Amino acid sequence: MFKLSRPQRVCRIGRWNIGGQPGENPPLLISSMFHNGDRILESRKERKFDREKAKEYVKRQEELSAQTGIPALVAMVATSVDEMKTYIDFFLSISDQPFGIDVWVEKTRLEVAEYIARLGIQDRVLYNSITPWDKDIPGQVARLKELGIKHVVVQAFNQEDQTPKGRVTGLKKMLDIIGEGTFETILVDTAVMNLPSTSFSCIACRLVKEEFGWPAGVASSNGTYMWKAAREMWGSEGFNAMNAAGQAIAALLWSDLLFSGPIVNIPKIIPAVTTASLMLSTLVYDETGKLPPNQDHPLYKFFADFVKQLQ
Repeated sequence: MFKLSRPQRVCRIGRWNIGGQPGENPPLLISSMFHNGDRILESRKERKFDREKAKEYVKRQEELSAQTGIPALVAMVATSVDEMKTYIDFFLSISDQPFGIDVWVEKTRLEVAEYIARLGIQDRVLYNSITPWDKDIPGQVARLKELGIKHVVVQAFNQEDQTPKGRVTGLKKMLDIIGEGTFETILVDTAVMNLPSTSFSCIACRLVKEEFGWPAGVASSNGTYMWKAAREMWGSEGFNAMNAAGQAIAALLWSDLLFSGPIVNIPKIIPAVTTASLMLSTLVYDETGKLPPNQDHPLYKFFADFVKQLQ
């Protein structure tokens, strides 16, 4: 169940290894900031936001990541180039860690990539994302290659066949356009539609890894945050429990990365994903007799004595 027949690619962003066989490396968490509804965002048009609170969120995420061994970066959401420039400049002033950009419109996304190239920080940025809905995928890929962009997210979706296998066929078309060796890192997002369908996306992760070997994951927060009735039924405490459980289960099932939702909630998500990573490591051990090769894995950080018993 947790041993894939195809050799798996391990991508590296900053100090983090992403991908590999299930349980080999903890999943990368990609949180969001400056999304619609983000309380620290005061005026998107005027590019005003609570800088102290934003810095507090980023630093807390970095602390929890270092403590647990769970990789985590923030993807900043913007609708214009000038807006994203403001966020990038701010982030660079407070952190030396990798970060992501999240821009829906292809033209604007490429203009942001040009700014990243001018700054010479291509190795620190996750480009989110190349999608089946983009109007000029070959042109976009060629420009990104020219700019030296190294790390990209590719959306796997097939409008005609929304099954897990359909995502694989959709991704194959995308990868045929992108070509081999164009980017150092391709992270595949298997497109979550709602909470129960997250399981289909997790199955698609396994199929993608078996077919192509690239790291694959899910926007688990899409499923949990779209279930608005959960908050109405159970309040914030119940929602947080559901959200953490949904994302932890996704982390257990062949996901190398999770789009985990607003960064403000990362203190609730990292412990849940740490728990899933710990349990996955022993599921894999039972199946293969192997422990994670990544010495920064939560298993070694929190249960070193138990590891000695297994060894």
